[in-house]
Amino acid sequence: MASITIRQLGDETKRRLRMRAAQHGRSMEEEAREILRGALAVASAEAVDLGARIRGRMGPLGGVDLDLAPREPIREPPDLG
Repeated sequence: MASITIRQLGDETKRRLRMRAAQHGRSMEEEAREILRGALAVASAEAVDLGARIRGRMGPLGGVDLDLAPREPIREPPDLG
């Protein structure tokens, strides 16, 4: 199992982590693990359905109707012989 060290953690952040851990009956270390697990699980779930997120953001702006270029028959390939 891996370990990390978090440097330059502000006093207020550490105090809030200690309070939150106490509310949940956990150590600060376990609380930090739970916070990381939760944050990464949400980020992974959001990243999976990128198309739905784009539609949700752009849908209210309306769609765009594009004129399609006319299709022509396929040309004969050049004779290379």
